[in-house]
Amino acid sequence: MPLHDKNSIRDLVDDEIYASSDMSVSMPKYKFPLQEHSPRDVYSAVHDELMLDGNSRQNLATFCQTWAEPEVHKLMDECMDKNMVDKDEYPQTAEIEGRCVHMLADLWNSPDAANTIGCSTTGSSEAAMLGGMAMKRAWEAKRKAAGKSIDKPNLVTGPVQVCWHKFARYWDIELREVPMEGDRLILNAEEVVRRCDENTIGVVPTLGVTFTCQYEPVKEIADALDQLQESTGLDIRMHVDGASGGFLAPFCAPDLVWDFRIPRVKSINASGHKFGLAPLGVGWAIWREEADLPEEEIFWVNYLGGNMRDIALNFSRPGGQIVCQYYNFLRLGHEGYRKIHTACYETAKYIAGEVAKLGPFDVIYDGDMASGIPALCWKLKEGVDPGFSLYDFADRLRARGWQVPAYSLPPKREDLAIQRILVRHGVSRDLGSLLVEDMKRAIDYYKSHPVHTPMSADEASGFHH
Repeated sequence: MPLHDKNSIRDLVDDEIYASSDMSVSMPKYKFPLQEHSPRDVYSAVHDELMLDGNSRQNLATFCQTWAEPEVHKLMDECMDKNMVDKDEYPQTAEIEGRCVHMLADLWNSPDAANTIGCSTTGSSEAAMLGGMAMKRAWEAKRKAAGKSIDKPNLVTGPVQVCWHKFARYWDIELREVPMEGDRLILNAEEVVRRCDENTIGVVPTLGVTFTCQYEPVKEIADALDQLQESTGLDIRMHVDGASGGFLAPFCAPDLVWDFRIPRVKSINASGHKFGLAPLGVGWAIWREEADLPEEEIFWVNYLGGNMRDIALNFSRPGGQIVCQYYNFLRLGHEGYRKIHTACYETAKYIAGEVAKLGPFDVIYDGDMASGIPALCWKLKEGVDPGFSLYDFADRLRARGWQVPAYSLPPKREDLAIQRILVRHGVSRDLGSLLVEDMKRAIDYYKSHPVHTPMSADEASGFHH
């Protein structure tokens, strides 16, 4: 039997992973490696690094889904190679996207849901920008037809998520963001009308404000704009940022009028991977009627095999999230979405009640399904020194894995710091009870170890919208 030098067959032997030569040295991190490595070894190295990330199920800062049914995981695997933009090669995936558009138009009470127009996006931010561009193009067309200038567009919003700041900066639009004042932490009709003029391309109320999780009064604002049109002739369209509430209100607050039942609402964006329960990477932009989407926003491409309409900002996009969104629509229906979201609201109410009992906190929003999303937020009681700041409290909770963000509010309430919890699908009553117990332990810890120099926002772990 011939003998071999052991090094000559080293590559043919399955070493124990952590005894392999790959794992006994540091893997390249900032320069492209010269040699290839064993797939088992590289997987283990990357897997081990990812253990240092937080546990997503304990991330109560995120609006995004962190739990999915096994069937969703299977569909994601099966669709990993499907490019959403290539509708000629993957016609059934394109058909599923179209079905979702019409289902959402129906859910949001479009007057002609079967013939409306919309598209999937990589998230709600992209969808918001598409709605914003449509408002700008429609305003420009009216101004040009009247022989007027188009050099000073403005957009009126309440305290908005950063995507609207990006939109205003990217497209050279003055953002007239109504600041918070006193106890008014959301947009109202009076403040909207004060800021509207002939250069206003649109008004954007938010159905689930990022900071406090409350619904802004869409119908009240629309009625005020109707009155403004009667008195001045200004016809200002509305876009609803339904990033979170668009998948909540139809099921849990069906009598709340916020959607295409209001003629002035021309478009809605929503995030499928938030309360739409889809995996990360899908949003939706829907227009009330096809005429509400300016033709300049539609592109036709033929170099993928057929002449296909393209609306989204991104080009190549994964198709799996859209397929899984459709799975959820069929799997859950009105009944399933209502049951899941109602359970989230009930858990939010429970946690809010327990937080109020802890002593140092005043609950600002408690998860009321008629006025906001399944979440809660609180502040420190005025005139009370519990021995810690909310930033200290968030830091202490993080030691147990909980990510409960503390942050200051935007202008003109930068003086007020709050904490917020999102109750998503998968945040059970038992999980909420474990969190409350850890909050009690954190308060007890600070009673024995009061903070003499409270942590500031800049020193905290950092939560940014």
